[in-house]
Amino acid sequence: MTIIYFVLVLGITVFIHELGHFIFAKKAGIYIYEFSIGMGPRLFKFERANDETVYSIRLFPIGGYVSMSGEEVEVDENVPVEKRFQSKTWIQRFLTIVAGVTFNFLLAIVLLFIVGLVAGVPNNEPIIKSLDSEYPAYNTELQPGDKIIKVNDDKIRSIDRLLLELQLNSGKTITLEVIDQNNNQKNVELSPKKVTEGEQEVYRYGFSLNNEVTEGLIPSIKYSFVKTGNLLEQMMVIIKSLVTGELKLDALAGPIGIYNIVGETAKAGLINLIYLIAFLSINVGFINILPFPAFDGGRLLFLVIEKIKGSPINAKVENIIHNIGFALLLVLMIVITYNDILRIFK
Repeated sequence: MTIIYFVLVLGITVFIHELGHFIFAKKAGIYIYEFSIGMGPRLFKFERANDETVYSIRLFPIGGYVSMSGEEVEVDENVPVEKRFQSKTWIQRFLTIVAGVTFNFLLAIVLLFIVGLVAGVPNNEPIIKSLDSEYPAYNTELQPGDKIIKVNDDKIRSIDRLLLELQLNSGKTITLEVIDQNNNQKNVELSPKKVTEGEQEVYRYGFSLNNEVTEGLIPSIKYSFVKTGNLLEQMMVIIKSLVTGELKLDALAGPIGIYNIVGETAKAGLINLIYLIAFLSINVGFINILPFPAFDGGRLLFLVIEKIKGSPINAKVENIIHNIGFALLLVLMIVITYNDILRIFK
């Protein structure tokens, strides 16, 4: 069942992304050779009458692609000039490239709306609910009802961001800036306590957060947009932390890590699996919009440069840069997958 869930989770995420590219490419009149879900050997394919596109499913559900005429360096003389990607207007090419990411974010918003309707909307304000007398927080100025607005010098607007900052500062002494119920501001220095939970050693500060749940249509709509924004913020913080070295590569998960996460999430129920698809869809969208070669963001960057300089960048040069970027991504994926395997045997 985990294999089935894994294929469905990644398949839906990839399908929606590629569907965005496909719809806008077709709308622009671009010739599409193949619409593929998955990578590697083709499992099966089908074609539709009066449609040049081959629709296929491939073995590995870790990606997909929409193969369009005009993206490659060599010109396909069998395709009319007006149906090639590069012959389209700047805005048509822009929309075709950005559509995949946009569809990922839209999918996440819809799924999070469903989660809010079914499971309720959890409070996301970082307000302290209680203090545990066996942990350091109990012996500080912190009080139930205090709202955390900063961890060290980083602003906190949500529980999502607070939990990420606590994770990034795991084992370290932190400074919390809080506002109490009388609107007084105070700074509290807080050190964690190391405890053993199961077979793992973890750090706990000793305060819990208000996790009150609200139900209803309007809260669910608001939740879908706010949660998407919070998760995007988390992704930006994680990328920044990777660049600065605050977060190591072994903290990331590849296909094997995602497989394990899907298995554990499925045990917790369907609604948790729906949330995971939304989370992964936001991740895929965010990663793809980064201005790195081989990503959609890298292609958008070349389009922006083209707009600024008033002429297209040499196709061979752009192709070489994207190939280098793709090679670097493969190396990164190998490293992350290696770390996934090491975690299994720990």
